[in-house]
Amino acid sequence: MKSHTPIFSPLKSFALIAALLLPFAGVQAQESKVGFVSTERIFREAAPAKAAQAKIEQEFSKRDKELQDLASRLKSMSDKLDKDAAVLSESERVKRQRELADLDKDFQRKQREFREDLNQRRNEELALVLERTNKVIKQIAENEKYDIVFQEAVYASPRIDITDKVLKALNK
Repeated sequence: MKSHTPIFSPLKSFALIAALLLPFAGVQAQESKVGFVSTERIFREAAPAKAAQAKIEQEFSKRDKELQDLASRLKSMSDKLDKDAAVLSESERVKRQRELADLDKDFQRKQREFREDLNQRRNEELALVLERTNKVIKQIAENEKYDIVFQEAVYASPRIDITDKVLKALNK
């Protein structure tokens, strides 16, 4: 009788499994490089964001002053009506109340339009800053071999925060 030797001995099986898994060992050992950028800090601290804010303030300062003047005029008319109400004729009092109501409607409309225009311009300028920021982030990520960079997170370790690098690049 011939002795039967198994085709796969435990030692051969182990060697085969090890040989098959060897290519995956490097994959597991290789860590992903992750980064985080605080968009809030970029909008608050970056030179382009500050320049955009100054541009918007300059662009809207005249309209803001006009609104403040209109609000002052409205308040003084209201105070004068309250002061004079007892001595005014009914028709004069109604006339002034109507003028005051019309002026208030005009003020409310202008204020709403101002806020809408201001928000639209702010969004346009911040979109430009964000576009530039994203280009800088992509450059840094490619140069420093990041696998992924997050801009929003509930928590990010300071170890992976690259916001300072991005700010430095944006402020050049």
